[in-house]
Amino acid sequence: MTAARETPVRVGVFGLLGSGNLGNDGSLEAVLGYLRAEHPRAVVDALCGGAEVVAARYGIPTTRLHWNRGEYRTASRVGAVVGKGLGKFVDAFRTAAWVRGHDVVIVPGMGVLEATLPLRPWGFPYSLFLLCASGRLLRTPVALVGVGAAPIGNRPTRALVRWSARLAAFRSYRDNPSRDAMREMGVDTAHDGVHPDLAFALPAPRTNAPSGPPGTVCVGVMDFHGGNDDRARADEIHRRYLDGVIRFVRALVDDGRPVRLLTGDACDAPVVAAILDAVDSPLVTDAEVASLDDLMKETAAADTVVATRYHNLICALKAGTPTLALSYAAKSEAVMDRMGLAAYCHPAGEVDADRLLEQFRELEQRSAELRQTLAERNLVAARQIEDQFTALSAALFPATGHPHAPTERKTP
Repeated sequence: MTAARETPVRVGVFGLLGSGNLGNDGSLEAVLGYLRAEHPRAVVDALCGGAEVVAARYGIPTTRLHWNRGEYRTASRVGAVVGKGLGKFVDAFRTAAWVRGHDVVIVPGMGVLEATLPLRPWGFPYSLFLLCASGRLLRTPVALVGVGAAPIGNRPTRALVRWSARLAAFRSYRDNPSRDAMREMGVDTAHDGVHPDLAFALPAPRTNAPSGPPGTVCVGVMDFHGGNDDRARADEIHRRYLDGVIRFVRALVDDGRPVRLLTGDACDAPVVAAILDAVDSPLVTDAEVASLDDLMKETAAADTVVATRYHNLICALKAGTPTLALSYAAKSEAVMDRMGLAAYCHPAGEVDADRLLEQFRELEQRSAELRQTLAERNLVAARQIEDQFTALSAALFPATGHPHAPTERKTP
């Protein structure tokens, strides 16, 4: 008698995907690569911020994250405010209906449990809570895979994040500070794993150690205004950051170094424009990257990288290029420590161009040694990423082919 044909597993992916953030989309690429390699019969679709972009780029069906198309615009008129409020109500039912149509839902990486950048509780934290609550109510396991977390001062945001994490069926983090932050919020993290960021699962371009005279420096910039608790000083922080980076780039140009400006989100474009205008040199160019693959190729071709955005750092480290972090959160310092470059962090909120230049020159003097260190640490990271995907398969895709939630080990 012929055995019944196995039913394909319905997998949903969720997040601010296709919305202009290259790191978020890179995390999605890593999870899609895992699913295609390890679970090729899985049927995948997404509930995401940039539905049209994700559908076109990755060839999967998508659903818009928000019913209200004006969700990301500031609501000042009464009609817009009412529309947003109605949208939040409608989204509760839309999210539940979407979750019901899946066997498993995966949130691929991203800083979904942090508020290190300006964030309102009724924005993404509310959306994530709807997802995790729907998963628990409808018995569809929601997996937070390789996510970032950080201490949160705002009480409503902290409550939504805490409950989202508690309601998830599977959790893993991209660094120890993330797991520590969730434990401090009251989440039982005893069985939660820590692994490198999902972007370390992406293929890296081939690189060659630089030879000859000093070459290109990649400078990754960001539309940086401080964190969620710095709103009152946001403009001041941004001016100091931009002035410091401009002074640093000018010093590189004075030394005859070609500079490639990198971004990680569409909102960073004005910063690139401001630097190009202020420095006004043919040695400074905009790399115009559109993916993490583009970022890795740029950083692999450089002698040295100085970067702010987290996934600019990841790409440079993955490419094996000596890197200096303009750090704005514990996650940056954690990944630099993991990769053996803890000494090369500089505060993004207090850029001192002279001190930054000193650190840069020291980094370049140790270039050959640090390239070897990065090669060794990348091998370790690759094994740890494989361990994470193995754990995820064991939890959500058991050998029978019928997914189920892991054994309950958390009490909301």
